[in-house]
Amino acid sequence: MIFDSSNPSELRGIQGEIALKRNGLLSQLVEKKQAKANRNVAKGAANFFFFLLPFAIFLVTLPAQAAKLQFWRFDASQNRLEFTTDEGVQPKAQLIANPTRLVIDLPGVRLGRPAVTQPGNGRSIQSLRVGQFDKDTTRIVVELAPGYTIDPNQVRFRGASPQNWTVQLPTPQLTSTPTSGNPSSLPPIGSTNPGTAIGATQVQSIQPTPDGFFIRTSGGQPQIRVQRTGDRRQTLVDLYGASISPSLSSRDFLVNRNGVSRVQVTQLQSSPSVVRLTLLMSSPSSGDWQASASGSNGIVLLPQSGTATNPGTSQPLPSTALATVRSVELDEGSRQLLIRSDRPIRYTSGWDRASGAYRITIPSAQLARSVQGPRLTASSPLLQVRLRQETPNTVAILVLPAAGTQIGDINQPSQQLLALQLQRSSLFPVPPSSGSVPGSSIPVPPATNVPPISLPRVPNGKVVVVIDPGHGGPDPGAVGVGGLQEKEIVMDIGRQVAAALEQQGVQAVLTRTTNNVDVDLEPRVSLAERINATLFVSIHANSISLSRPDINGLETYYYQSGAGLAKSIHNSVLQGTGIQDRGVRTARFYVLRKTSMPSVLVEVGFVTGRDDASKLSTSAYRKQMADSIARGILQYIR
Repeated sequence: MIFDSSNPSELRGIQGEIALKRNGLLSQLVEKKQAKANRNVAKGAANFFFFLLPFAIFLVTLPAQAAKLQFWRFDASQNRLEFTTDEGVQPKAQLIANPTRLVIDLPGVRLGRPAVTQPGNGRSIQSLRVGQFDKDTTRIVVELAPGYTIDPNQVRFRGASPQNWTVQLPTPQLTSTPTSGNPSSLPPIGSTNPGTAIGATQVQSIQPTPDGFFIRTSGGQPQIRVQRTGDRRQTLVDLYGASISPSLSSRDFLVNRNGVSRVQVTQLQSSPSVVRLTLLMSSPSSGDWQASASGSNGIVLLPQSGTATNPGTSQPLPSTALATVRSVELDEGSRQLLIRSDRPIRYTSGWDRASGAYRITIPSAQLARSVQGPRLTASSPLLQVRLRQETPNTVAILVLPAAGTQIGDINQPSQQLLALQLQRSSLFPVPPSSGSVPGSSIPVPPATNVPPISLPRVPNGKVVVVIDPGHGGPDPGAVGVGGLQEKEIVMDIGRQVAAALEQQGVQAVLTRTTNNVDVDLEPRVSLAERINATLFVSIHANSISLSRPDINGLETYYYQSGAGLAKSIHNSVLQGTGIQDRGVRTARFYVLRKTSMPSVLVEVGFVTGRDDASKLSTSAYRKQMADSIARGILQYIR
């Protein structure tokens, strides 16, 4: 909820609810989709939920023309996959080992875009991949983390219609032995006896070094075992008697060096306590690795035949040294922003409230005259990198991430190099399954006959939508029933709107990506103007006195050119959520007046309302709201 003090007469009230006329075109669209759905429905209707019978097989007839995958989303917190096609489809599924993964094939469906990979939950689910398996089959792969598996009999498919599917996965379970490779054929580096005291050692951090990795620990040295999987795609480092420190927030590190593409950390088991480091190798031909203790507070991982540097043993920097920042560039895989200097450097970092960017400050440093920063394209993980000489001896680097990119940790592989980790979904093809690999076929029942609301296709050409979650940082926005905070609600919805747009081929840019920062109004507008955005959508939540829980509903605001966009989003949300209609209105809010593109401000409900607050407090409803907003944007673009 926001107020524009520049025009108090425009402040929103709660009287005079506006009755909207439903758009006739919307009714025609629904009727058209209803008719299409009825033609595609399988003759044998099934129940709403279907419980699978093991090893059954359903034979289906492929559609005459290829359908398209319009939308997909994997909710890692719920282990739930959702996808939508523009024509009816009968999925096929199987569980395949080495590595363990659930493979879902969509016959007669074409992806129509490059393959994509979405990170999993950082624990039991490693990733989800979507790609074109062959010219007539789109494949969705849910890959489990090493050491985990699922019961194929517990995988449940729900077909709300032939076009709309939900797949509910059971909770992955640890296996007694790794799912790939033969541990007994690999010699241990340390004792393999797991009898060490449970959790006596804690893994505090993982730091790349020029020639390997340094694992900082506390509480003594664990027993170590290193093994290479049979397909040579992973190196597994098991630390017996170890647990993961709560301070280790990131457990999936993008590396792309020394033959390792990424490193993942999992608590393999708790009794006895075992931490597993999984090194995902760049190729099966990458060399083997070894591990050894480094004093009492660390473990060194090295390619066989090599020595590593303990980052904790670097010498103090001379207080009078003035380093020169020579280059700021993305690495080859665009997964790290690399900052190089000619002398040892220190740094501080954090989110900058004024600009909404991530700031890296380097004291006792200067910019080289030739340094320009990385060359960024539309597919880059960053929107902008600004280099500033803030004082004669202080350099500031402001990093603005693109949608789908999260700023990770900063590593210092050497005293002259900083590496800012950039975590985003990467483009990888989905590997075909081998017919020789044992697997379990999972039957998928036909869908029920419920007409879907399809997402419209996006026209050709670059479309950039700025999603603006209101408030943030020390400003919680409106606070309602049970302490429900506006900033938390709109950040969650905003992220999901951006993700839904990205999956439909629309570039989405968030004005803030975390609740730890409050971006002022002017930088939000400046961002939209600077990147020449097509649309601007600000998301807020409303409030009134807690003594008026009867006030609930959706309000959407626009100024001048935003009327069409406001109506499209408003109608989509009404249809998708069933929320009470409080109308579409004009207003002179700063972010609406100062943006040159069509702009709207959506109030997704009242945090003080009895009905709205109870719904907005649930992740399921916020997802429903986000999908509805995204659908309204896509319908407008169309």
